[in-house]
Amino acid sequence: MADCLFCKIAAGEIPSSKVYEDDQVLAFKDIDPQAPVHFLVIPKQHIDSCAAIDAQNAPLVAHIFEVIARITKEEGIESFRVVSNTGEQAGQSVKHLHFHVLAGRSLAWPPG
Repeated sequence: MADCLFCKIAAGEIPSSKVYEDDQVLAFKDIDPQAPVHFLVIPKQHIDSCAAIDAQNAPLVAHIFEVIARITKEEGIESFRVVSNTGEQAGQSVKHLHFHVLAGRSLAWPPG
């Protein structure tokens, strides 16, 4: 999508602090971290949100979770939270599927 912030980041048009990248996925540090470790993992293909996950793009979403597991293992992170906000009421500010990975401090429950 031409006006999507995360599509522009995935295309390299907007710089990011990359944590991981392959041909399908990009992980980068959040610009407003909510924990000592806070990075986002996005598909390079535009998907609006979790509500748009279907049989066609489910393998890509599974790959995202493989990437999250790989990054956390490589970084020695044993305890972490994965969050994806879907829709305005849930706090989704960028309409591109993304997963927040947070770690490095105690994370309260229930959230927000």
